[in-house]
Amino acid sequence: MRLYNYLLLFMFFFTQSLNADEILNLGKEIFLEKGNCAQCHALSDAGSNGDIGPNLNLIKPSLETVIMAVTNGIGVMPAYDGILSSSEIKAVAKYVSKKSN
Repeated sequence: MRLYNYLLLFMFFFTQSLNADEILNLGKEIFLEKGNCAQCHALSDAGSNGDIGPNLNLIKPSLETVIMAVTNGIGVMPAYDGILSSSEIKAVAKYVSKKSN
């Protein structure tokens, strides 16, 4: 029985890390493609060098900050609410906040 419990625990953590990786991969895809973030922002992990918006490597925004900026827009950046789904906004925000920090 004990081995079974360890196996279940291992499987839980293994699938959780896969899900986290899938979210980061989706976030990167949105950053590079659908959200077109790379045109304006620099982010090393994405290989982007945009200089219209802030350099994300330098400002290291939190998850909450990215969600707010992407959802509502800020400065010259348009709001993506209605363009990206809430799950897509959360995925790109998680990607940006994790890879910039």
